[in-house]
Amino acid sequence: MKILSVIQYLETIAPIALQEPYDNAGLLTGNDQWECTGVVIALDVLEEVVAEAISKRCNLIVAHHPIIFKGLKKITGKNYVERTIISAIKNDIAIYAIHTNLDNVIKGVNGKIAEVLGLNDLTILKPVEQLLKKLVTFAPLKDAENIRTALFSAGAGNLGKYSECSFNIEGTGTFKAEEGSDPHVGEIGKRHEEREMKIEIIFYAHMQDKIVKAMTEAHPYEEVAFDILPLANYLSDVGSGLVGTLSKAMDETQLLQKITDSFNLKVIKHTSFTGNKVKKVAICGGAGSFLIPSAIAAQADVYITSDIKYHEFFDADNKILIADVGHYESEQFTIDLLHNILKEKFANFAVLKTDVNTNPVHYFI
Repeated sequence: MKILSVIQYLETIAPIALQEPYDNAGLLTGNDQWECTGVVIALDVLEEVVAEAISKRCNLIVAHHPIIFKGLKKITGKNYVERTIISAIKNDIAIYAIHTNLDNVIKGVNGKIAEVLGLNDLTILKPVEQLLKKLVTFAPLKDAENIRTALFSAGAGNLGKYSECSFNIEGTGTFKAEEGSDPHVGEIGKRHEEREMKIEIIFYAHMQDKIVKAMTEAHPYEEVAFDILPLANYLSDVGSGLVGTLSKAMDETQLLQKITDSFNLKVIKHTSFTGNKVKKVAICGGAGSFLIPSAIAAQADVYITSDIKYHEFFDADNKILIADVGHYESEQFTIDLLHNILKEKFANFAVLKTDVNTNPVHYFI
């Protein structure tokens, strides 16, 4: 099996197009045409993780955080990033990062946290806008169903928990075939009227080439008339953070104890208690201060995240309990998530979780 097969499957779960503009997800070192000898899954890639992959005879590391985040002008080994890259390249180790694209899907990083906490009724905290487009095309009535089926098979027509969504209306199309054409219906030099179906269907913007190809291959017309329209709508299942509900309301201290136990924490930084029961919980793995207003707007009782700065704690304004559990701690379950995803797909293949604790933060108690 080639490394490309692993990458292609991961990108059906979390398409690269869903990463944030500042991110650097994807294949960072190596060649996707290499035969894959095994996969090591980690949150971060360090020299120790590369050495582990070498010792376990795995030539692919799948990590959440990209080891190359900023541009590298020199690779001389002067810091841990450069040393890690040098080691990976010298030993033919491919590194693949699946970062904010995995954050932004409902069954990704935050979905795993929600599972650990036992949250129900999950919705995206801050949905992403302008990732949808609409295709409008026209087809002879007898061919409309074949074209719709081709579009659905290519991934068009998915909206939240619904699939094969389209809008269709009958009308009359006209055209005159000029010399040199090869019309499917009608005669050259004569205006032709054809009863047609107008098909409207939405799709993820990053799938445009695939969708258009499927349409043109299924369409009987020599020249296919179609429009591609950008939409301002947000995607209900793509975006930052999640909000869900506990099966039973609990006190704030009980909730913090539940988090401590579930995340195996030594400490939680948090705002003042509001005195309210906790039922609705907002979460964001990694640095999530940018979602504090969204968590408050969602009327969550608590917001669990990390990397909150001193002055940002004031933004709770006694409207919500903010719990900062630590960056590594909030994303630690991503290793299990990726392991489960790949083991389910490649059951007879070596998919290993790293034994290296890459958390750079330690606590003196």
